[in-house]
Amino acid sequence: MTATLMKVFAVVILFLSCSLLLAGEDTKVENQRKKVSERRCQLTKQEGVNMLEKVIKSDKEWRKILTPEQYRITRKKGTERAFSGKYHDFKEKGIYRCVCCDLELFSSEKKFDSGTGWPSFWAPFSEDHVRTAADNSLFMKRTEVLCNRCDAHLGHVFQDGPPPTGLRYCINSLALKFVETN
Repeated sequence: MTATLMKVFAVVILFLSCSLLLAGEDTKVENQRKKVSERRCQLTKQEGVNMLEKVIKSDKEWRKILTPEQYRITRKKGTERAFSGKYHDFKEKGIYRCVCCDLELFSSEKKFDSGTGWPSFWAPFSEDHVRTAADNSLFMKRTEVLCNRCDAHLGHVFQDGPPPTGLRYCINSLALKFVETN
């Protein structure tokens, strides 16, 4: 009888712990939103500072608006298979936006065929629309590219691109949505 009681007690404790963790995530997200908002107010008071409004959502909120594959790529730093994305060989004229927050990320005018199987660009739409971070996963040293508004993982940037930058922004199609321009 005591072994059964101990198992029930362990399940109850586990359930309560999970509930507190999930509630804590919402609190963390809300605290992060407040900090970003306060920092934005401080910085925008300084003359000449142009900041993007940050988009901060919980995992639960991201899962509601993204497909499972988009979520895996953008929120969990995944990678789609080479030559599988709809934009790797796409030739239309327009703007590639973040699938998570709709920020302009890349222009078709700066797209080129790298032969790698992913959409490749030699420069972003605007330097302040993307940011980079060190990525040492998979036993490699790479530079990750993220959306500067919502921190979505977009892909990686390499120093083997064409002039004028010499950069190759290798981006997952699932992290993008295309808007045609006339």
